[in-house]
Amino acid sequence: MAGHSKWANIQHRKGRQDEKRGKVWTRVIREIMVAARQGGGDLNANPRLRLAVDKAKAANMPADTIKRNIDKATGNLEGVNYEEIRYEGYGIGGAAIIVDTMTDNRVRTVAEVRHVFSKYGGNMGTEGSVAFQFKHCGQLILAPGTSEDKVMDVALEAGAEDVLTDEDGAIEVLTGPADMEKVRNALEAAGLKPEVAEVTMRPENTIELAGDDAARMQKLLDMLEDLDDVQDVFHNASL
Repeated sequence: MAGHSKWANIQHRKGRQDEKRGKVWTRVIREIMVAARQGGGDLNANPRLRLAVDKAKAANMPADTIKRNIDKATGNLEGVNYEEIRYEGYGIGGAAIIVDTMTDNRVRTVAEVRHVFSKYGGNMGTEGSVAFQFKHCGQLILAPGTSEDKVMDVALEAGAEDVLTDEDGAIEVLTGPADMEKVRNALEAAGLKPEVAEVTMRPENTIELAGDDAARMQKLLDMLEDLDDVQDVFHNASL
């Protein structure tokens, strides 16, 4: 992945999120509820919940909304039970796609995901059919113009696995999933604020798509992301 431009993709994704602020809130609320149900409502003892609450604050969600949904998940208020389900498949040109969902109705969700894959030129795969092409890791991305030497010194000292610079100068820091928060805190303490800080599925290799193929792949990704039950879509296409 080193050498490929992530910056344009990040800006595109942020723009789409800004357009759909209400949808972002829905997804973050689901993440808060699942994280709190699995690991409890104590932020200090639940890293996944801390990360979800950070996302909520970044989306300007009010504190009382955050607290209310933590209370729902931990049994203090009545709420909906969500389960996490991952779907895998192929897009245009054989590009690999992972779709992470949270749903209260798995029959509805699988039907909707399968419909989008088939309608927009993709194919649903079986469990494990593409996941091996991705690495589960922490990913922090800093804006072009950030000091690579400083990032490398701070990140590696804090336990990062690798530091990469892409073609337009953005710096990518990779960590183990459990180390992402510690590395982010170290970077921020050194005055280096990542534009992206998340635990993700990062493609090991990319497939280049251009022209009509790139447009068709983007349409497929957009339609998957627009589904109500979809939390995240990961892929290995370089558009």
